[in-house]
Amino acid sequence: MKDEKGRFLVVSNRLPVTLTCKDNTWEGKPSSGGLVNALNPVLKNRGGFWIGWPGACEDLRRPVLREILGPISKKSGYRFMPVLLTEKDIEESYYGFSNSVLWPLFHDFQTRCSFLPEYWEGYLRTNEKFAKVVHGHSSNRDFIWVNDYQLIPLGAMLLKKDPERRSSFFLHIPFPSLDVFMKLPWRKEILHQLTCYSLVCFQTQRDRRNFIECIRVFYPQAEVIGRGHVIKVRIDGRTFLAGSMPISIDYKHYSAMSSSPSVVRRAKLIREELYGEKIIVGIDRLDYSKGIPEKLRGFEKCLEEHPELREKITLYQLVIPSRDTISEYRELRNTIELLISQINGKYSTTRWTPVIWRYGSLSEAELYSVYRAADIALVTSLKDGMNLVCKEYCASKGRENGVLILSEFAGAAIQLSKGALLINPYDVRDVSGSIYRAFIMDDEEKRERMRSIRESVRRQDVFWWVNNFLRAAAGKKLEDFPEQDLPSLWPGLFEIRQKFYAGASL
Repeated sequence: MKDEKGRFLVVSNRLPVTLTCKDNTWEGKPSSGGLVNALNPVLKNRGGFWIGWPGACEDLRRPVLREILGPISKKSGYRFMPVLLTEKDIEESYYGFSNSVLWPLFHDFQTRCSFLPEYWEGYLRTNEKFAKVVHGHSSNRDFIWVNDYQLIPLGAMLLKKDPERRSSFFLHIPFPSLDVFMKLPWRKEILHQLTCYSLVCFQTQRDRRNFIECIRVFYPQAEVIGRGHVIKVRIDGRTFLAGSMPISIDYKHYSAMSSSPSVVRRAKLIREELYGEKIIVGIDRLDYSKGIPEKLRGFEKCLEEHPELREKITLYQLVIPSRDTISEYRELRNTIELLISQINGKYSTTRWTPVIWRYGSLSEAELYSVYRAADIALVTSLKDGMNLVCKEYCASKGRENGVLILSEFAGAAIQLSKGALLINPYDVRDVSGSIYRAFIMDDEEKRERMRSIRESVRRQDVFWWVNNFLRAAAGKKLEDFPEQDLPSLWPGLFEIRQKFYAGASL
């Protein structure tokens, strides 16, 4: 791709890297997660750039940072542009406004919000640092794709620096209903900032409907034009698009890797290691929105009400560490550990442990193996923008039978409703009954349900998602960003003029 065609720039709170310091030596490795897993195959070998915080607050020397990120960039197939932040930035913007205000509010946990003015000030200050980096390394030809709630003000800040510097935004978490959104002290500011993108996109029609309802209240003169996945909104002579598109996964990759001989062998070993006829898999990040305690209580209720399932069904629960420096997340982990201890203490036998759990992460190969080995996937999110675990599980099953039990409060429930067993995770008997139903389900029903889910995920995979987003935002498609050799760093990447980085800590 030549420069005149523009570049593909992804902006998110974090770079897809994890930096660690051991014995005064910095090391880095690629990280994982929903957004990373979704965009990696899109950016790879397409001359793309990813802008974000690298995960370190220390004053890293520029040559050291370049040395760390260079090899990871080469392995990933796209370039990184770092935004370095101070500890105060992270405390007030990330842990503060993003995760103590927007995250709980947008997930309907208003009682967990801390509406501190200094959080809002830190949020704006941090976004301004991002804006300086993005503006300094982009042009009006580039496609700028801003991701998620940590960076809502970025589009408005880019427009202020250059009225022609347009950008598009995707919100990966739910957008709340009007009555919930009204509780945000900075509701007018946040809503205005969202209207400054050329396209603001949501996971589901429900999220967009909530957004439009807020628009109608705060902008009574607004015109909403059109129907379908993308509509037009006009406010006081300016126009932007509002869309709904469910994020997805690289279906072909998951399907192919889960069928590899090594994964098939490892899946067989996992089944032999876990005593019992059926395996339930739960894979969740440590967060109160994921409903892990509700899952455990539902599983316990199932063992209580259906004693015939004891020694025949095992829950394999992976909890991925997240924000464990925050006290309420440490308390959540303690709650999970206590519940697991109670279940295992009550029902374990000499040959069977009801709940096998792990706090940490899995390699890709091990993850595919666990998915393939599992007879049932149990997703009990209390609120989720989408949830990709359920899609990964189904894509990894191949021709194997499997049952997906899915919370009706996950964004994916709308797309996968025909094949999944939908549950209310707050209803312990509903969770319990669905586990029992999945256990006794005949093979024909399993195949029919799984076939429906797999076909839906296959059709609307990550490339479908990106293509539709690009088409709506810029009238382009993924092929307009062809594969190419990894580009060199932009001239002066680490020697950018001081004016672009005044206060940006780089």
